Amino acid sequence: MLQAIGLTSARHRGLPPAVDDLTFEAGSGCVTALLGARGSGKTAALRLMLELDPGRGITYFRGRALHRVAQPAREVGVVLGDVPGHPVRTARGQLRMLCAAAGVPASRADELLDTVGLAGLGDQRIASLSPGMDRRLALASALLGDPHTLILDEPAKGLDAREADWLHGVLRSHATRGGAVLYTTSDAKEAARAAGQVAGRVVSIDGGRLVADQDVVEFARTRLRPRVAVRSPHAARLAAVVSREARAARRSVEVVTEASSNRLSVYGSSCAEIGDTAFRHGLPVHQLADEVGDTGPVVSDVAPGGPASRTTGSGVTAHSGAAAPRTRPDGSGSDGAGADGSGPDGAGPARAEGSPAPNAAAKDLPPPIRRRPARGPLRPVRYELRRLFGVRTTALIMAVALVASAGISVLLARDGRTPLPNVLAAWPSLLPLPPAAICAGLLGALSFGDEFRYPALAAGRGTVPRRLGLLLAKLVVSAGVGLLLALLVVLASAASLRLVYGGDLIRIPPNVMSLGVSWSGLTVGCAWAGLLAAGIFRVTAAGVAAVLAVPVLMVPLVQRMPKAPTARSMAGLPGRLRELAWPHWPHETDRWLLAAVRVVAHPVGTALTLSLSVLICAYLFTSVRGRVRW
Repeated sequence: MLQAIGLTSARHRGLPPAVDDLTFEAGSGCVTALLGARGSGKTAALRLMLELDPGRGITYFRGRALHRVAQPAREVGVVLGDVPGHPVRTARGQLRMLCAAAGVPASRADELLDTVGLAGLGDQRIASLSPGMDRRLALASALLGDPHTLILDEPAKGLDAREADWLHGVLRSHATRGGAVLYTTSDAKEAARAAGQVAGRVVSIDGGRLVADQDVVEFARTRLRPRVAVRSPHAARLAAVVSREARAARRSVEVVTEASSNRLSVYGSSCAEIGDTAFRHGLPVHQLADEVGDTGPVVSDVAPGGPASRTTGSGVTAHSGAAAPRTRPDGSGSDGAGADGSGPDGAGPARAEGSPAPNAAAKDLPPPIRRRPARGPLRPVRYELRRLFGVRTTALIMAVALVASAGISVLLARDGRTPLPNVLAAWPSLLPLPPAAICAGLLGALSFGDEFRYPALAAGRGTVPRRLGLLLAKLVVSAGVGLLLALLVVLASAASLRLVYGGDLIRIPPNVMSLGVSWSGLTVGCAWAGLLAAGIFRVTAAGVAAVLAVPVLMVPLVQRMPKAPTARSMAGLPGRLRELAWPHWPHETDRWLLAAVRVVAHPVGTALTLSLSVLICAYLFTSVRGRVRW
């Protein structure tokens, strides 16, 4: 069961809150529709329930708040908008990446592709999927962890009737198996149709406040009424004639004229009666069809501070003899009973011939996860590796770094004045950083791009910032990529120099260990700076800016620091550290410690160390607040 209590969004610039003291329930074994027009606060309510936006109130998922659920992906499946995956990633690669993050076997991806009808499109890229296929992939992402609760925001938006019927069947099947389903919609007929075959409810909101909380039968009785849709070039004359004849016959007929349209909606009459009236008065009719119309929400009287009462009235007043035609903000109802599948009362779908039974989709749902693997350090690493190497962007950036470094090293070695370490690193004095360091920072910044906001773990409340396992995995993987890129750049530069100028130019310097440590520290430090900055601001450009700020801002600042007239020497530091340490390390470690100290003492090393220290403190202050998890 899902219980939302007192949801109230934060105010912005003095405006009223998008959600104001909203309280309702979505029970297990039930499909609950959150109904409201555009701007009524449906999406804001879902984001408050998932703790994605600031506000007040709390939501319980089977008695537990979301921040107390150890693995949110296995309790809540979420579909918020389109799949925010990389456009060139394949559907199978996207699901396997999310499987690694949710801690489920990779074979689950193929099961869900078959379930949602994408078995033959597993190698299709996300950018090439149609809106219907994109919705199927989003639903598969939500079902990865076999969650008890499904929360979907406008799941049938942009789908045709066949795709919408399939989606509603899957939702009803999930509820039939004991799960809870909550989805938003702005179409009253869709709300009644989706929940019509199970014990469904419809929660109507307007202006962020609760309007009505009804079961689907009561909702269909009080809000959906049969009507006759009429389209005529002389709609005003036809409305007057129908109203006059209804008053003469003392029949309860209501005629509604839609604004700026030649269409009428007639309640309390039939197609035959409207057609006869138009024929007698010589008025042409271009459309005449039976429909189920939405009469609009009926606001219940709610005592201030008290619980919301449920709507029990009929929701519409039938006029005995229609008054003057008035404008009705309806606009919906373009689908009739035969077109949208609604039954006569609008409460449930009228099954087409040859369509599957209501619960036929239950056999199509993926089997439950019988054995859940234990959590471990390799699970977030697998996710990060799949995210990083699942697209061509990583390989393209590394290829650009190698090609640019090889070309720059050949140009630097031509004049013979540039030191060999700078030639191998392809670092001319004109550039603030070598191409390898810039590309390593870019790869680190991409770890917190828009793709991170994937739907399957949207309920994780910023999963990486509050999950130290995924954060450490990002740091480890980005450091490994930085080291690999540093090594490949040196090898590519050396091969280019040997090819162009011969092998006499390349000689191993005596301080190769110190140079190697400084080169590796530069690339790894830039990768971490980009990763942490992008994690703080949630923007990839912020990570790249933080990397470039090291040589542009921090290095000049370090160089302008006043120096003492008599500098003290740190000679003998490894020996003094050995005396303080309880375990005695081998003497070979002293060389590595001295190399690390020299790297930090360099202006670039000092600037990078200060930048990383500031970014780590800012990251801990802004992201890892409150209760953190592995």
